[in-house]
Amino acid sequence: MEAYEESGMQEEEELDEATLDPSTAVAAATEDDSILQTRTYDLNVTYEKYYQTPRLWLYGYDENRKPLTVEQMYEDTSQDHVHKTVTIEAHPYTSGPPVASVHPCRHADVMKRIIENVAGGGKELGVHLHP
Repeated sequence: MEAYEESGMQEEEELDEATLDPSTAVAAATEDDSILQTRTYDLNVTYEKYYQTPRLWLYGYDENRKPLTVEQMYEDTSQDHVHKTVTIEAHPYTSGPPVASVHPCRHADVMKRIIENVAGGGKELGVHLHP
C-alpha cells in the first residue's frame, strides 16, 4: 500500500452526492432516527465428527452489542430453514446463551461433489489442502 501511495497513483477523491462524508457520519447517525440499525453475528466453526465436516455457529447481537433472543435470530433466518437446517442450540465448547447452528447434514454431500468435480479435472482437493 505504501508503494502505491508513494507512486502518486492515488488521487484525492472528491465526494459525490451518493458518497457519505465520513466526517458527518457520526453526527448524522445521532441526529437522524431514520438510519437503520443493524444486527451483527460472530461466526464460530467447529468440526462435526459424526458428519466429518465443519459446523457453523452464529452468535447474534443487536446494534448495542446485546445478545439477540431466539426469536430475533429466527427473524434473520430464511423461514425455509428455521427449525430444519438452522436451529438454536448450546455451543458444545463455550458457555453462554444459545446460538444459531447451521446443521452439517448436507455439507458432506456438497463437499464430496466438489471434490469429485475437481478430481474429474485431474486435480486433487481435500480438507488437508490449503490455497
